Amino acid sequence: MRTRRALLLVAGNPEQYTGGYLYDARIAAGIAEFGWQIEIIGLAGRFPEADQTARRAMDQTLAAVPDRSLVVIDGLALGDLGEIVARHRERLRLVALVHHPLADEYGLDLSRAAAFRERETAALAQVEQVIVTSHFTARRLQDYGVAPSRIDVVLPGVEPAAPAAAQWPPGRLLCVATLIPRKGQAILVEALAELAELDWHCDCIGALDRDPAYVAAVQQAMVNHGLTERIRLLGPMSPSALGAAYHDSDLFVLPSFYEGYGMVVTEALARGLPVVTTTGGALGDTLPADAGAAVPPGDAAALAGVLRTLLTDHRHYDRARQAALVARNTLDDWRLASQRFARALDRSGTAP
Repeated sequence: MRTRRALLLVAGNPEQYTGGYLYDARIAAGIAEFGWQIEIIGLAGRFPEADQTARRAMDQTLAAVPDRSLVVIDGLALGDLGEIVARHRERLRLVALVHHPLADEYGLDLSRAAAFRERETAALAQVEQVIVTSHFTARRLQDYGVAPSRIDVVLPGVEPAAPAAAQWPPGRLLCVATLIPRKGQAILVEALAELAELDWHCDCIGALDRDPAYVAAVQQAMVNHGLTERIRLLGPMSPSALGAAYHDSDLFVLPSFYEGYGMVVTEALARGLPVVTTTGGALGDTLPADAGAAVPPGDAAALAGVLRTLLTDHRHYDRARQAALVARNTLDDWRLASQRFARALDRSGTAP
């Protein structure tokens, strides 16, 4: 089998421990089995509202690529740079990889969201094909003028893992998410404050440097509610340490306002952990029925209510645990995800 080559352009450091970057890395590693070699290139500069450094990096990187090469551009890097990508569209084969539309980021005011949507619509018009990581995002992009015939859905895979050592009573809660407003940790603190009389502790794992003001607000809320000894903000972890954290947990919580897929939900299910999350974005599709609970995003009272039920009702927790163990056996692995990604690239033609 002749190896075909593609570039994958991402915003900033490719080695970040967040869902989108981990997806990119796993696909790049797994796709070699199916006849493709993907080189990931991180672009310097500020994204998604691109500064001049980012604009130069995109233009110079594309200019250096040989004619007819296949270039996949992650949506975080593409969305604000459609006019630069347009300069190269006639000689390159361009594919977008969209985890979720930039305008759907939580906390944007109406004018910024509208500007993101306008620019991303223009940028997506410059590529031949769009790969998305959820059926929700596929539906969402039709509002951006992307015809279904141009879209391939490649869901994330999961790494096979042993069942977590979850047990009754479920006092060990885990939340894995970068500390930014969209992920909803402030809502989680408010919900857990309503459960202070119960026996639990919660570890929050994820980058602490993306929004210092938000991190400070979450920490202050923990102080105000007297929860600094029960909630830990642990920062990012290596894959092995993160795997150990999943294994040692009883219940997984993701209070996001919006997700384009929610890889950490399937990572929890891969270990048979019950999940409490929201219906924000694709999360309503990602969590199987009965493997936990999903509440409206931003509703601390509803989140507290389902957590209370799972923490105090043995039968309810056991049903969710058993459903999560059943779901564990239905999840696709990264090999299948890589194969599907390879098929999507095959549709774009053979690169030199």
